[in-house]
Amino acid sequence: MDGQGRCAPPPQHTITPTAEDAVREAVALLIRSREIRPDSAAGPVDFVLHDVDSEGRARELAAALHAALYGDLEPLTRAVPLMS
Repeated sequence: MDGQGRCAPPPQHTITPTAEDAVREAVALLIRSREIRPDSAAGPVDFVLHDVDSEGRARELAAALHAALYGDLEPLTRAVPLMS
């Protein structure tokens, strides 16, 4: 609520082109290395990573993707080490 009883609009978040490119590159590398299925995707709205090996690895990738969306690419480069 905005103090006058109205619902406030959701906050806007802009993803930098660098972060978007890094996420797409990471997903492509994970597909090429066969760590995730080829029908996985890094779309403009969400990420779908099929058949991640374990819950721990899924959590690691989720945290790295989240950090990348907020400008910190270092966890993503640790999680997907072949990234440039």
